[in-house]
Amino acid sequence: MTAYLNALGLICALGNDRHEVARRLFAGDGSGMRSESGWVPEQILPVGAVQSALPPIPAHLASHASRNNQLLLAAALQIEDDIRQAIDRYGPERMGVILGTSTSGIDEASASIGAWLRDRQFPAGYDYQQQELSAPANFLADWLQLSGPAYVISTACTSSARALLSARRALDQGLCDAVLCGGVDSLCKLTLNGFSALEAMSAQRCNPFSRNRDGINIGEAAVLFLMTRQADGAHAIALLGAGASCDAHHISAPEPTGRGARQAMQQALDNAGLKPPQIAYLNLHGTATPHNDAMESLAVNAIFPEGVPCSSTKPLTGHTLGAAGALEAAFCWLSLAPENTAHAMPPQLWDGQPDPQLPALRWTNAGDCLEHTAGRYLMSNSFAFGGNNISLIIGDAP
Repeated sequence: MTAYLNALGLICALGNDRHEVARRLFAGDGSGMRSESGWVPEQILPVGAVQSALPPIPAHLASHASRNNQLLLAAALQIEDDIRQAIDRYGPERMGVILGTSTSGIDEASASIGAWLRDRQFPAGYDYQQQELSAPANFLADWLQLSGPAYVISTACTSSARALLSARRALDQGLCDAVLCGGVDSLCKLTLNGFSALEAMSAQRCNPFSRNRDGINIGEAAVLFLMTRQADGAHAIALLGAGASCDAHHISAPEPTGRGARQAMQQALDNAGLKPPQIAYLNLHGTATPHNDAMESLAVNAIFPEGVPCSSTKPLTGHTLGAAGALEAAFCWLSLAPENTAHAMPPQLWDGQPDPQLPALRWTNAGDCLEHTAGRYLMSNSFAFGGNNISLIIGDAP
């Protein structure tokens, strides 16, 4: 069964809606990455922060108040009309909410615990459920008064890619007629200090696949798709294939040969009934850490021996962790959207100095375009701690 992606709301360092994001994405505009102090002691680091004011959480949902949920609300409001129409059409009990996150409201929790340690009491507005991993799905379900399945997946950097896979499965199994799916993660000190402790952070804009790469940047984002069994409009875009593996190689380091990544990509191709030459563009996980990029290069070279146009978009947004899988699937969606009249692809933003130790990949540049043909298929990779691997194929629906 085809899972149609009928509406898209998103917000990230590239912009506050899909049109602004697309414009800056295809131009390779990395100006949303800004160096800031205050996240990690005595360090100035590039972060992909959303700079605009976020919508307030409605007063009757004050217990859900967190920056994470505000980001999610900003994305949801962009497609609220589509959501309300789907609720009217299918009923609140037939709409699910399946999201990925890794931070949830932990930043508010950290600040509140700090207040307790100082004052021996929590701030008046603090509610424990703000930090629960289920908080984003609970918030959306409460805001929209939905009674269908609502849950959150937290598998680190594959969380929201897996949410899309799970949403399609919920439609396949008849659990829902429509699913709000995607992911959300907000910048927080806990995350940045954690990656700093792992010595995985770069003090410069990240430089994926370069011989000079030295670590990641962190960003924040919210992405929300409306997925249904039926297409809405003449130009339908769908989740056509998905593959998942867990090689369980190490708690944080990737399996060095790319075995699990290869399995996920091949499963996605098989699931979509496609061959590697049919993939027109590949959005790489591309974190710019030495081990991840080496592993992914080997895996991509094995699956696509003839090459495939590809890029990592993390220099434009930062690594948005639990939101990254859905965000980069959204970049594939934007590449196929009818308003992308130039048929542009996301370019690779880096120093142009390939690592001679890695297989050569086929990089996209600003101005490169998809062929304007029927049946265009784009792949997005997401890899996570614990050897958790997801590949998605987004394409023109048949």
